Amino acid sequence: MPRLENLLGAQALALSDRLLADATGTVGSVGTMGSAGSSSDCAALVTLLAHPGPSVGWLGEVLGLTSSGVTRLVERLVKAGWVQRSAGQDARSRRLELTEVGTSLAERVLAGRHAVLSRALAALSPSEQATLEDLLGKMVGGLTDELTVAFQVCRLCDRTACRGSGGGCPLHHTVGHD
Repeated sequence: MPRLENLLGAQALALSDRLLADATGTVGSVGTMGSAGSSSDCAALVTLLAHPGPSVGWLGEVLGLTSSGVTRLVERLVKAGWVQRSAGQDARSRRLELTEVGTSLAERVLAGRHAVLSRALAALSPSEQATLEDLLGKMVGGLTDELTVAFQVCRLCDRTACRGSGGGCPLHHTVGHD
């Protein structure tokens, strides 16, 4: 099905571009960073909203960043006033929590994401949207069996959307880790 694959790829790329532009514009318009936020900034904020208190290492793993990359990211987010560090399980580790401003910003990123995706889905009837939801649930559910990769897939997800739908996360192995 070359046409289906091509259409899916074009849609995925267009949505990704629009989501990234909206999210980084939201982050770049707030705070003290001086430039537009990166996709890693957005993913970190949304991930920390869903999973408060992780270690710096865990966040780096979920975002696919090196140790030095996640350290720079956390420094940037702390400097912007969006994240605070606290003592972790041992003297070397640090737990990460969103500040009030960081929480608000993460919620704005999710609201922008919702707006972009709602516009894309508006071309479909309610019946077509329900069919697409079922099909995408199957496709997303088949993306991985690895917990870390599941967290990577969901790094910009609105966790309440899947929880509140009755269908739950299609990456079932994330249940209990949300």
